[in-house]
Amino acid sequence: MRASRISTTALATATAALALTLTACGGSDSAGGAKADTSRSGSTADGSQTSDKTAGTKGTAGTGDGERARSLRASTSTGHSASGSDSQAASGKVTTVGSTDTRQCRGDEISYSVLHRFPKQQGEHLLITARNADSKPCWVTSYPSVILGDTSNVLHHSPKDAPGGNTRITIKPGGKVYSAVNLFTDGAATHTSGSFSLALRDQTGDTGPATEQNAFDSKGVPSKFTWTSADVLNWNTTKPYDF
Repeated sequence: MRASRISTTALATATAALALTLTACGGSDSAGGAKADTSRSGSTADGSQTSDKTAGTKGTAGTGDGERARSLRASTSTGHSASGSDSQAASGKVTTVGSTDTRQCRGDEISYSVLHRFPKQQGEHLLITARNADSKPCWVTSYPSVILGDTSNVLHHSPKDAPGGNTRITIKPGGKVYSAVNLFTDGAATHTSGSFSLALRDQTGDTGPATEQNAFDSKGVPSKFTWTSADVLNWNTTKPYDF
């Protein structure tokens, strides 16, 4: 699968601002002062060091052979407030645990599957199943950042979704959570694709490394979908539209 890194324009802006500040202060070596060390290392939400690569097809960074980089630019505000409560998702069971018991899912430990449901019918959507393939629990929150096909816009959260996107859902090893992309075709201007980019979103709205996912029908055959507009649902412990 193709994958991409999330662009962090805020980091570039902060670096540029730091460089201007150092220039204004005139901190040269000849002044007898120690030269400032401006090197920085990235870190994740759980304090671990970041790198330019993540493992496997579950969550990889980079563009591959000649493939263009794609970015999921999360909005600066998700409309969700931070919450210290967690829910635990595994085998359909939800329990409350302390927020210090688990770390946030980075994305490389998650495997995804995408089922295209009700093609060309009312209620057409892409069911996203996220499974924790790691040996340790981790939590997700809010809704996934999604870019469909070759478009560039990150899908907004569905206004018809149930509340609860500001909670943390903890996924045990082997446990699953679900989201869905709602597809709407209501005009002549439509798009068609069989894939989309997906990244996990934290409680501040920032996103991690993105992966490219392919949609399949109920028989496991690659399935293309068409849309004029679309939106996405919060992660949940139960399948949406599970009729």
